[in-house]
Amino acid sequence: MPGRPRLDINKNKDWTVMATAQPSSRLQWLPFIVAATFFMEYLDTTIIATALPQMAQAFQVGPNELSLGMTAYMLTLAVFIPISGWIADRLGSRTVFASAIVIFTLASVLCGLSGSVLEFTAARIVQGVGGALMVPVGRMIVVRNTSRDKLMKAISMITWPAIVAPVIGPSLGGFITTYFSWHWIFLINVPFGIAALIAVTSLVPNERATQQRPLDMVGFFLSGTALTTLLYGTELASHNDTNLTVAIAFIIAGFVLGAASYRHGMRAEHPLLDYSTLRVKTFNVTIVAGSFTRIGIEAVPYLLPLMFQIGFGLSAFQSGLLLLASAAGNLLMKVFTTKVLQRFGFRRVSLINATLAGVFVLACGLLRPTTPVLLVLAIIFIYGLARSMQFSTLATLAYADVTEAQKGAASTLWSVAQQMTIGMGIAFGALGLRLSSYFNGGAGGAVGEVHFSMIDFHWAFILAGLVTLLSALGYRSLAKDAGSNLGGGAAKAHR
Repeated sequence: MPGRPRLDINKNKDWTVMATAQPSSRLQWLPFIVAATFFMEYLDTTIIATALPQMAQAFQVGPNELSLGMTAYMLTLAVFIPISGWIADRLGSRTVFASAIVIFTLASVLCGLSGSVLEFTAARIVQGVGGALMVPVGRMIVVRNTSRDKLMKAISMITWPAIVAPVIGPSLGGFITTYFSWHWIFLINVPFGIAALIAVTSLVPNERATQQRPLDMVGFFLSGTALTTLLYGTELASHNDTNLTVAIAFIIAGFVLGAASYRHGMRAEHPLLDYSTLRVKTFNVTIVAGSFTRIGIEAVPYLLPLMFQIGFGLSAFQSGLLLLASAAGNLLMKVFTTKVLQRFGFRRVSLINATLAGVFVLACGLLRPTTPVLLVLAIIFIYGLARSMQFSTLATLAYADVTEAQKGAASTLWSVAQQMTIGMGIAFGALGLRLSSYFNGGAGGAVGEVHFSMIDFHWAFILAGLVTLLSALGYRSLAKDAGSNLGGGAAKAHR
């Protein structure tokens, strides 16, 4: 068809994606639009924690009962993220992306208007459907419409919400719940959603497959159940009122189902999750080693505010203000990310920076209520620098060597791994607290019961730091010139 370029995205090249040609001036806005929607979703996920006590009081239940809504959202993401790419290729990426924004925004309104735990949980499930489609499809749109020489800057733009939102969420949530009402935690999404919808319908190309591939129902079932049982198991393991044996059984079941999903995906003609992308070395490292790095790093935004409130005796708002130092580090590093990668190369940066991140995760465990505020801020700030650098490096390197035909599949698999490790990082931090409390003679108390001592937080940070440090070993297998085709300065770094 004249005027409509074709782009192969299937490994077997038996189907194509068709998109209306877009002026380059429009395409350059794609990373900004997608980043804005990502920020809305990631902020919503992290900001809600500070509102739980006020919401529990409004619903006349205990804070722990609201965890059902949190878990329901997480599990909905696990089920629907793998199918997001297939839906986008069938209905059109712009159509699905815009619809996801509408679903997420309307569900946010329903969350804000909820009058009971049941209503809130139902609204969070609907919101999870929107989030599961919004983030992966948005990433896919950017990757498919960005040339390789501009990919580093584009990926850097769309990764900043995932880096910044978790650290400003607690302070913003504390401010809103303290001076306004918990309802506004969700209702503030409405103007952002409307603005994003207008931009998407005006500027985003509508790509779809011209030859429809069948839905891989077996792959959908295996991937959905694998992710759900694994996330649910890690969530159970972090709670004091659950049997650890049951939690471990769920985790083992998740790995078994995951292995079955991998086996099926490598054999199926049209797999829902195309695991063949893992044969690409750079992509494999960012998924495998990167997952362990993210688990260790993602435990910190969960542990720090709890330590400040329970161990230091600060208010939610005060602890949130301290975490702004991490947000400052995240944002400042964004200015230098591209230059650092161009100067030193992906391999050296990922290896050294993961080690640096691990060291400062450990340093967080050395903080005491008597530690000078300036030293606390300095440690959190440097952690923020390392967090931003590592996440941006991984997100960019992932697409260094995947072909145009593999971009869609790689984007979906990357979104699955990212969402999994965010949830597992939080659960890992909570599990570290529980184990330390148990072995130190405590009750392994739930967070809401405030049974944790400072020593429990110290051991939780040590575990998170060790996981981060050990993950650095995975980056040693990268080639010295890994990512050089994206502009990474590997050649200079290793002369």
